[in-house]
Amino acid sequence: MTDTTTRTHRLPQRRSLVTTLPGPRSTALAQRRAASVAAGVGSSAPVYAADADGGVIVDVDGNSLIDLGSGIAVTGVGASNPAVAAAIAEQAARFTHTCFMVTPYEGYVQVAEELAALTPGDHAKRSVLFNSGAEAVENAIKIARLATGRTAVVAFDHAYHGRTNLTMALTAKNMPYKSNFGPFAPEIYRMPMSYPFRDEAGLTGAEAARRAISRIETQIGADALAAIIIEPIQGEGGFIVPAPGFLAALAEWAKANGVVFIADEVQTGFARTGAWFACEHEGVVPDLITLAKGIAGGMPLAAVTGRAELLDAVHPGGLGGTYGGNPVACAAALASIGQMKELDLIGRAREIENLALPVLRELAAETDVIGDVRGRGAMLAIELVRPGAAEPDPALTKAVAAAALAHGVIVLTCGTFGNVIRLLPPLVIGDDLLLDGLSVIADAIRTLTRINGPAGFTDRPIPRSA
Repeated sequence: MTDTTTRTHRLPQRRSLVTTLPGPRSTALAQRRAASVAAGVGSSAPVYAADADGGVIVDVDGNSLIDLGSGIAVTGVGASNPAVAAAIAEQAARFTHTCFMVTPYEGYVQVAEELAALTPGDHAKRSVLFNSGAEAVENAIKIARLATGRTAVVAFDHAYHGRTNLTMALTAKNMPYKSNFGPFAPEIYRMPMSYPFRDEAGLTGAEAARRAISRIETQIGADALAAIIIEPIQGEGGFIVPAPGFLAALAEWAKANGVVFIADEVQTGFARTGAWFACEHEGVVPDLITLAKGIAGGMPLAAVTGRAELLDAVHPGGLGGTYGGNPVACAAALASIGQMKELDLIGRAREIENLALPVLRELAAETDVIGDVRGRGAMLAIELVRPGAAEPDPALTKAVAAAALAHGVIVLTCGTFGNVIRLLPPLVIGDDLLLDGLSVIADAIRTLTRINGPAGFTDRPIPRSA
């Protein structure tokens, strides 16, 4: 394995604040933004990026922040990986666009070949490329409906699948994703998810699957169901890892009933969880798999990959899009996948898990506001609750994220109840930088819950630079 923790980076891999956040240049940009960018576009951090490399983002004021978000699981290989940047520049110098539906090119074919080799299962596969995860999900549903001749689709509680009309219907959470944007696409049915922290004690994955299957059979009927779509580890819903056996039981029932099983691996794919794809942890081979985010090192690219007979059932011209499989994005994807292999980022994701989970679990043992610590690989979460209870605490979650940012660490929140801190570091982050980021989060929780010190302070002040 290539040691990513000692790899030479273009930018110093350290946390360093030279202004309070946001600094004056970020503040000025925020004022310009307010006059020109739609208010409906939100940003979790009020700092504006000027540079990024490895595990750090440098803002326009010169502050170096630890990146524990990876642009929402996108920049696993780093935000300016040299191999990816070189591939982009080389392709852009040749041509930036022809449209694969007009004049095709080899890069698209190469990406499809790589996806056929990497995704689970040894069956014949086909791929179609798009621009975003939502676009991939929408087309996976189209494919399933056409191939089966059925219309109903099952999604799950806490699911997130995108922001288009159909994918909003699949998404569970109302605010901010769905509120007042309806009416939504019909024939979408929601079933209970396996959520070990919040399920009744002792409920197994197989039992949770039977609960969902019973409702499917009662409310829809297997012969009307085109597809089941599920995130193997739910993303925006709270990094929920279903109980062992849940996914496998659903997939087995789907296969027995001619239902297309779709794994939405938009956030979990491409080494993020310590496997190429999260469904591999449960031994599940999906019929279709939707991909995006980490596929191309930050360039917009997405895909549906799956059984040849399903994708080939669609008539010529039924799938595509002007920018789908853009040649520059394809070049970035090939370089990014190459870096995942060369740097053994699957192994690195497992190392991140082994490094971070003990720290987070030790923190959980100190306090009664951490209800659960969970996740796989470099996709980890802390669920915050009211002291000594399971009641979600979104206010504390928001405060922890704000405190971490104030001390130079970018973290994201998620969860149906807004009470989950999610950690998505670049897979190339070094050990020291990761541990520094975790220490800031831990000290923020200690400070806000008054652990190990007087009100509002900790015994170990968070340094302003590291």
